[in-house]
Formats: sequence, C-alpha cells, structure tokens
Amino acid sequence: MVKLNVNPTRMELASLKGKLSTANRGHKLLKDKQDELMRQFILLIRKNNELRAEVEAKLTKAMQSFVMAKALLNEKFIEELVAIPPRSVSLDLYEKNIMSVKVPVMNFNYNDDDDSKELVYGYLNSNSELDTSIEQMADVMTQLLELSEIEKTCQLMANEIEKTRRRVNALEYMTIPRYEETIYFIQMKLDESERAAITRLMKVKDMG
Repeated sequence: MVKLNVNPTRMELASLKGKLSTANRGHKLLKDKQDELMRQFILLIRKNNELRAEVEAKLTKAMQSFVMAKALLNEKFIEELVAIPPRSVSLDLYEKNIMSVKVPVMNFNYNDDDDSKELVYGYLNSNSELDTSIEQMADVMTQLLELSEIEKTCQLMANEIEKTRRRVNALEYMTIPRYEETIYFIQMKLDESERAAITRLMKVKDMG
C-alpha cells in the first residue's frame, strides 16, 4: 500500500488520526447498512420467488384453459372479445425509503363500475374453458402487479448493496490502510527526530 505524500509533522499526524477515526466510523456504519440491506434483500427475494412460482402456476393454468377455448371457438369472436378491456386500471405510484433506498409503492385502482366489471358475451359463443380462463386471468392479476413491485424493489436494493459494498471495500482495503501506513511512517519519522534531538543534547552536555 502506497502511503500518502504528506509532511511528517505533528500537525499532519493529528489530522490523519482524525481522518482515520472518521474513516473507521464510516466503515462501521456502511458495513451495518450493507448487512441490513442484505437481510431485507434476502427476505424480499424469498417472497419474490414464492409469489413468482404461484403466479406462473396460475398463468399456466389460465393459458391452458384459453388454448382449449380458442381451439373450440371462432378466433374472430375471441379477438373481438378481448379487443376492448372491460375494466380500466389506474396506477398511483409512491416511494418509500428502505435504508436510504427509494423503492416504489404501487397502488392499482380498478374502475369497478357495474357496467364494466366483467366481459359480456353470449353463452352460444362461449364455453366453460373460456369462462375458466377469464376467471383465472382476473384472479392472478393482483398478484402479477404485486410481483412487479417486489421485483423492482429487489433490483433497486441490489444496486444499492453493490454500491455500498464498493464503498466498504474502498475504505477497508484502501483508505484506512493508507491512513494507517502514513500515520506509522510519520510517527517513525517523529521518533527518529526526537531521538536525534536527544542525542544532540547529550553531546552538547558532554562537551560542556
């Protein structure tokens, strides 16, 4: 490790000791932050994995039902059926702070007017597979939106963990060792100067 290019004076020594103390405190705070971020990140990842598995299973069932319905119905009827969404969705996007990381909070609001709650179609043009597919798609939508919020939060927290890790490593392996080596160097120089001064005084005393 290359020491800092400074003059070996007592004033510089005191200044460096203060900087070293600050760097050590900063390192501890950042390390604590990194550990807490990792703890919360692991919890979120577990929740994300569980929710994703559940959502994917429901989507797979819904798509299987839809494929069956499509095979038994007129394709143009299905296209007309899904061309215009029966319900509108608005998004209220907020932010919350997790260990100085601003993560999204998504509130999805459905327009639940009586006339727009469900797809309207005749029984002659439908079958049970289509009914099942529509019900399954509607059932999974809320979880799908929740999953998008959690995955975005995980992404932002992973970025913050990486930034914090780099800062912790920079302090631990570069800044702090450099301060320590420079302090040691200055202390050695000052001790040498002090010993030389004492030797000179002793020689002067002997000559007297």
